[in-house]
Amino acid sequence: MTASRPPQQDRNDPPDGAARRLRAALAAPRLTRAMGAHSPLSARLAEEAGFDVVWSSGLEISAAAGVPDANILAMGECLDAAAGLASSVDLPVLADCDSGFGNVNNVIHMVRSYEARGVAGVCIEDKQFPKLNSFVEGNQDLAPLDDFAAKIRGASETRTDMVVVARLEALISGQGMAEALRRADVYERAGADALLIHSKRKDPEEVFAFREAYRGDLPVIVVPTTYNQVTVEELEQRGFAMAIYANQALRSSIRAMRETLTRIMRDGTTLNVEPELAPLKEIFDLQRMPQMLEQQERYESLGRELAEAAQ
Repeated sequence: MTASRPPQQDRNDPPDGAARRLRAALAAPRLTRAMGAHSPLSARLAEEAGFDVVWSSGLEISAAAGVPDANILAMGECLDAAAGLASSVDLPVLADCDSGFGNVNNVIHMVRSYEARGVAGVCIEDKQFPKLNSFVEGNQDLAPLDDFAAKIRGASETRTDMVVVARLEALISGQGMAEALRRADVYERAGADALLIHSKRKDPEEVFAFREAYRGDLPVIVVPTTYNQVTVEELEQRGFAMAIYANQALRSSIRAMRETLTRIMRDGTTLNVEPELAPLKEIFDLQRMPQMLEQQERYESLGRELAEAAQ
């Protein structure tokens, strides 16, 4: 007997809730653009640049912690990072949740926890736990199909309105297009809201072929890290719903910081690098310092008025 998709549950979040905005972005006719972030500061820069969604990047979060992207960090650490992003910007946050931090029970706990902290969506990949970053040589074995389908069904029946994205790693693991399409069909029937097809090819032909062959109804997401020559227009024309630029902000910051620190050590002064640095005012603006001072003045003024009225 073929399993059907789970029924949609009653939605009780407000009309402009983050999850609903993420769903709308995935259903929009134009390509939605998501930028990877690992801190509220980087999330605000993504929002300022005009991106539609913030991707709570597992690679960036683990790199910022100085550990490999290989399930070294616990779920709580990744959750705190994603929740920090969600609380700092108005954009919906889609969280990279690796392979779900364990079995189906871990996934159910994960979904409840992330949704309670304001995260709009979670993305889990069909590799075995602990996972290894998809671009690293090593164990990229897929999880058994029934095991991962159970995770997707458990997640979809647990969430209230959170978006559940199933990430397909068949092309990464070398299992091929037929396996990717087979799994896509199963995950759609299990209740996924969108699919992410991942590839490490240097050109986009593999993801183009998947999108053309996929006959289901779910939005399809791509991560053009290795096939970085592909444009928004090409992805839009091919029918993709979202592109995630998963690590470019972190990579640019590493190069900039390394260069600045090297020059300060070499020159024995910061004078030569100062013209290339963001002024302190930019930092204060990103910290929302002006808003904090305005708020402080407003409430202190109100407090004085209340005190004077009581005399």
